[in-house]
Amino acid sequence: MRALAAAAATAVVAAPTPARLLLVSARRAAPRFGHCRASPFARLPRSACYASTTMGDETSTSASGSAQEPAAPGAGSVKQQISNLVALSLRATVPEVDVEPIVEVCTGKFGDYQCNNAMGLWSKGKGSGTSFKNPNAIGQAIAKNLPACDVIESASVAGPGFVNIVLSKSWVAKRIQDMLVNGIKTWAPILPVKRVVLDFSSPNIAKEMHVGHLRSTIIGDTLARMFEFSNVEVLRRNHVGDWGTQFGMLIEFLFEKFPNWEELGSQAIGDLQVFYKASKQRFDEDAEFKDRAQQAVVRLQGGEEKYRAAWKKICEISRNEFDQVYKLLDVQLEEKGESFYNPYIPQVLEKLSSQGLIEESEGARVIFIQGHQIPLIVVKRDGGFNYASTDLAALWYRLNVEKAEWIIYVTDVGQQQHFDMFFKAARMAGWLPDPKEKKFPKTSHVGFGLVLGADGKRFRTRSTEVVRLGDLLDEAKSRSKSELLQRLTENGKIVDWTDEELEQTSKAVGYGAVKYADLKNNRLTNYTFSFDQMLSDKGNTAVYLQYAHARICSIIRKSNMDVEELKVSGNISLAHPDERVLGLYLIRYAEIVEEACTNLLPSVLCEYLYNLSEMFTRFYTNCQVVGSPEEPSRLLLCEATAVVMRQCFQLLGITPVYKL
Repeated sequence: MRALAAAAATAVVAAPTPARLLLVSARRAAPRFGHCRASPFARLPRSACYASTTMGDETSTSASGSAQEPAAPGAGSVKQQISNLVALSLRATVPEVDVEPIVEVCTGKFGDYQCNNAMGLWSKGKGSGTSFKNPNAIGQAIAKNLPACDVIESASVAGPGFVNIVLSKSWVAKRIQDMLVNGIKTWAPILPVKRVVLDFSSPNIAKEMHVGHLRSTIIGDTLARMFEFSNVEVLRRNHVGDWGTQFGMLIEFLFEKFPNWEELGSQAIGDLQVFYKASKQRFDEDAEFKDRAQQAVVRLQGGEEKYRAAWKKICEISRNEFDQVYKLLDVQLEEKGESFYNPYIPQVLEKLSSQGLIEESEGARVIFIQGHQIPLIVVKRDGGFNYASTDLAALWYRLNVEKAEWIIYVTDVGQQQHFDMFFKAARMAGWLPDPKEKKFPKTSHVGFGLVLGADGKRFRTRSTEVVRLGDLLDEAKSRSKSELLQRLTENGKIVDWTDEELEQTSKAVGYGAVKYADLKNNRLTNYTFSFDQMLSDKGNTAVYLQYAHARICSIIRKSNMDVEELKVSGNISLAHPDERVLGLYLIRYAEIVEEACTNLLPSVLCEYLYNLSEMFTRFYTNCQVVGSPEEPSRLLLCEATAVVMRQCFQLLGITPVYKL
């Protein structure tokens, strides 16, 4: 269960000149992972464009990727394309130095992107006979040696060699229009992996999905959607707890209460949660029953048909309940639970034993991990297997059978130590490279904080029970529908809505509000669950964003122009400053998705979506759309914003609405 990653002397030095207008095809440099973004409204000094930081995970992860095949011209994010051009300039400027481009996003008047290589090159080259007098001179050379292309309008150098790059407005406009014609998938980032295993949700069989499972399920689903958008094959794995001591208790209780359970089928068990609590009470209070339950586990794991049949029936009932929740959340998963990996455990442990990694300790078999005071137990004193043995077998399978390059585990931060020890054991066995090598395959633990109630404690019902996830979603939809009905009644528009539209819109807004309220937070932090806040139409909420999207759709409808025809026949102009700001932010979508995938942070995408809606508001306030001479161009900007917003919603698992 997982309920609750030498200096050169040959450079030509000259003042920076505007880049020429011819697209250069460049071999794509290996992508730099780990950039972070500031608010698009921030006023940053020229030396303080986006800081380069790699977040990594709280347990283990190899940092960056393996080399990638050369990308086609124009492929990948804008930042990747600028990095390609800077890489060519660096080869011309310092041909004897193997250096990776350092390109960051800028805001303000100094540029759109910034190359920050000069200071590092100056530090390397000092005292080695370099002809450069200072970092600024290196920056001037880098700017001069940027290849001729239609991407860059100008390049200037500031301070100690910061090369500020301004993109061509016509190129930005063309990139947006090409997306409108060819689809948003043309803006997919290029990631250095082809196959990822995402292990998320993972409830325990025979137990109910509750609010504690919410974060793993929707964080994992969003990560999967982002990787899939980036053309990565994602193996969505539901590592359910379907193989453990609780099944002996459940099976024995079933046999005792209903000797003819096979005839009664699901009716014998009835409400699985009630059945589980009754069997647990009996297990805790009756020593003789407890002994029989423990023997039932042995007989189940020994393969006795009677026990296997009962186990399958319990799993089937529980699985059906899970599927109802997954359907509400629109989450797709393939179940490969603990029982699936159980047959692989003996051979995996035998391999580890043959390597001298497993030792006897106080009756158990363990792996001692450097840096930890306690060992990783892989076989318990009674000879049984545990989470560690199952996880090792699962990792072996994912590496050797499924051939995954990146295995990502989405669980609460409380399991951090387990994953740290487990990953280190895998490296000791030679399954994973040293993180310093920055190679694949790699593993990552995506930890997350708690969902809290208004009292600052774990979110529970008034009777101190955990909140059932299905009930929570039903409540969100019900509240959303009530507020929608009230608003439509007050403004007299209720007659324009069918019952089906009300139902579907309430679901989209209610479920989306729950998801977004979780995903917008840094996953490592706790957050307080509040229906009032998440269903508010003000501030950074899904409801506000749904209204923003519906408003854009309304603007387009009221224009009475054929936007599909405009995509082909019209042209986008970015003459007004707010048009350019909006256009520039739109084309950064790919690098936002890349950053969110790299750092495994859905909140990055949420921040982008909210900022995009704010930028559109500023554009719409200052740039008349309908009835203006620029109407065709500005309608295309409206459509591009709506397309990108819808894609953000899709990656977050939220259904967009077109009227509210």
